[in-house]
Amino acid sequence: MTPPLLSLEEHYYSNAIFSSIGDKFQRTLQAVPGLVDQLLDLGDGRVSAMDRGNISFQVVSHAFTPGGPNARNCQEGNDELATAIAQSGQPARFAAFAVLPISNAAECEHELDRCVHQLGFVGALIDNHADGRHFDSAEYDILWAKACELDVPIYLHPTWPSARMAEAFKGEYPEPVSVSLSATGWGWHGDVGLHVLKLFAAGVFDRFPTLKIIIGHMGETLPFMLERCYDMSTRWGGWGPRERPLRQVWDENIWITTSGAWSLAPIKCILENTRVERIMYSVDYPFESNEKGLEWFERLEASGLLTGEQLEMIAYRNAEQLLKVQATRTA
Repeated sequence: MTPPLLSLEEHYYSNAIFSSIGDKFQRTLQAVPGLVDQLLDLGDGRVSAMDRGNISFQVVSHAFTPGGPNARNCQEGNDELATAIAQSGQPARFAAFAVLPISNAAECEHELDRCVHQLGFVGALIDNHADGRHFDSAEYDILWAKACELDVPIYLHPTWPSARMAEAFKGEYPEPVSVSLSATGWGWHGDVGLHVLKLFAAGVFDRFPTLKIIIGHMGETLPFMLERCYDMSTRWGGWGPRERPLRQVWDENIWITTSGAWSLAPIKCILENTRVERIMYSVDYPFESNEKGLEWFERLEASGLLTGEQLEMIAYRNAEQLLKVQATRTA
């Protein structure tokens, strides 16, 4: 019997954040019938979709925030999200990740602290770059330090490439192809994997050994290349190896989710080099359907790849432990 599922890459837009993302991206979302309505809903429609996917508990986060919302947008958006959960009719089935003004590390630190202490949020989900800039510089140490102090994870989420980043994906094919290659079709997944490696190479995990980073989509290409990265990382820089090697960082600092990748091939790879304690179920709702996620989990159950206890760990127990939440046991 399928265990209750806890999903944690599940998206929403407050009015404050949706109004900040610009007309171009709003039109992109509106081109998919019904998508914006699902993103703005945190009531009966969302709960019904959760029930259809056997999801007992959902961690809600703002979806893409291209361009980076300012501190006021984030504060208003996080307040709206907290209110929406309280008024959802089933608040015990929800928790939230904060949206942060990622272009300003000091403001990120302040808003994360406020959201955890005042709103009860369980961490933050942030766009993977700020106009092409990753967060491996010392400027962002204030954010990592705060996350460690609060003992909450930061979810690095793919986002649209900057104009400079997008140039690398153009070629002898129509523009929509290059757009897809730069984002959902390839580029933004590898960019999250690159970001994790840059954090490692810059010594972030040495300075903050208790930092907790979550990445989605079956590990954003890293598991397939992990052993190669282990070997190559010993050569990075003239300063010698990092105090904590990449294998240790992967085992102790990184969690991955299954979001939006509905075959067994990636999970077979992951189980070869990733601790089961670091794998968590997710869907990527409403960009992916909860029903499709449930079908995938049922195939995983039938595959015999995991014991019953390990299936429960991926379904909800690992996320419960990481986020300090309790999945509702539905009938």
